[in-house]
Amino acid sequence: MTNLKWLTSFVLTTHLLPAFSAKTRCPGDIKDIVPRIVQGALIVIPVKINSAGPYDFIVDTGSQITVIDPALASELHLKLQGSAGLISIAGHVEASIASLNTLQAGSHLVEKPFAVVQDLGPFQAADSRIRGVLGENFLSHFDVLIDNENGRLCLDETASMRTKVRGEHIPLVALPDPGGELPFTERLVISAHLSSTGTRDILLQLDSGSDGPVLFERAGKDRIQLLERAMLRKGNFSEAQKAFADLPPQELRIGKYAMTNFRFVTPVSLATSIPEWGEDGLLPTLMFHRIFICASEHFVVLDPC
Repeated sequence: MTNLKWLTSFVLTTHLLPAFSAKTRCPGDIKDIVPRIVQGALIVIPVKINSAGPYDFIVDTGSQITVIDPALASELHLKLQGSAGLISIAGHVEASIASLNTLQAGSHLVEKPFAVVQDLGPFQAADSRIRGVLGENFLSHFDVLIDNENGRLCLDETASMRTKVRGEHIPLVALPDPGGELPFTERLVISAHLSSTGTRDILLQLDSGSDGPVLFERAGKDRIQLLERAMLRKGNFSEAQKAFADLPPQELRIGKYAMTNFRFVTPVSLATSIPEWGEDGLLPTLMFHRIFICASEHFVVLDPC
């Protein structure tokens, strides 16, 4: 699971035509869900739990499992069934697990999903109406189109969108469970290349719950040399922003797409108690006009800004 990161500004250009048409409805005439956007980054939609609600949940492709605020879990009288570890940039925490009868967004329903009960203070500081996080153990049941340009979210269990979306299929990379993390769904990780890393590709998790691209520190031969050039932030930055150092601009290539002047940040320090990351960093979905995710066939289609 990711924590919200108020980090960066970025300049992003591309030399290719968009992969999606700019229609005002979802491909395949799928009915859309119109989210509200919090702080320019968080995708928030109404969700029903056990037919109750709706409640405002963040759509977070970087979270493997759905998360519910403790106050809402108490309000819904959810029965807890043990605990499990959650991993984020901030560290490793134990959270209680609950089994839901149903979880629903729009007309899309998943039966008997698990959820964890965890404090959502950082998100609720941005918007007190947020009551949970809709994670990949719900989203992976559907083809997902995050359409940032037109302000819509499309979920499809019929494969209708899949036949309409055009563009290069970027394969999702399967990573081993690092240990201590909930093994409910695969993380959405793609391979990319940075101009300063030679022949070495990097692995980036597609994350709709963060607002800036991040590279992690890794030890040994897998360490990205670019991290040695990180610049600590000084001056008029918040404490949260000072927790990250700036990296020099790069060219980022994903498949045939080339994005120039691409700026990552890196955490100043990572908790030492968390397992080794399989991926090298996070890539926010808000950096694309549109992104189509087909978890069942393990690919994404990107339309860069």
